[in-house]
Amino acid sequence: MLLHIITKQLKIGLIKHYEAIAKETSLPIILYNVPSRTGLNILPKTCFELSKIDNIVAIKEASGNISQVAEIANICKDDLHIYSGNDDQILPVLSLGGLGVISVLSNIAPKKASLITKNFFSGNIKDSISMQLEALPLIQALFCEVNPIPVKMALNLMGYNFGSPRLPLIDLSSSKIDLLYSFLLDTFSNTFNSSAFFIILDIIISFCLFNLLSSLIAVSYTHLRAHETCAD
Repeated sequence: MLLHIITKQLKIGLIKHYEAIAKETSLPIILYNVPSRTGLNILPKTCFELSKIDNIVAIKEASGNISQVAEIANICKDDLHIYSGNDDQILPVLSLGGLGVISVLSNIAPKKASLITKNFFSGNIKDSISMQLEALPLIQALFCEVNPIPVKMALNLMGYNFGSPRLPLIDLSSSKIDLLYSFLLDTFSNTFNSSAFFIILDIIISFCLFNLLSSLIAVSYTHLRAHETCAD
């Protein structure tokens, strides 16, 4: 459950807000702490108070502050499960008692994201570390622009028709498409065959041609309207 901040909140107001929502449902609730988007950090002591509410069961922790994750784990214990909200911190959060990740990476490389956690819980820590580090370049590319712009484009490049993001978000710039594409190739180099390469290349070319055609149509329409106005 993501908190949408309209005004600065006091701790007691935040707790009452969540209490009111929790009373209206019997469904389990996962808190979502993402200060970079909401402008407010749900502090560990606030998490502790919220963990006392029966159907608040977990938190997606995306503050990026590992010390804060450790404090939440220490004071809330099993009353509030922790999931990493940052793909580049899956392993650090697991090492502090986290149960998994709510992931952007998994949309593109679900097996890789899954194996990071499975290897950790199976005791294959070395493999988990290796996969976490290997995934970092792709993770960084998936956040080269505000989420979900890059992940939508990545899925388009992989042959899935996810279209364009809704306004006010816009399509990824051509330079960042090239960057993202290069990391996709690096990530899937062992599974991409020559036909897949040309399929993705065709998608990129089609995307660029579509944007060019759309621009030409828009310009032609503008000129036509201007001509009609002059004729009137």
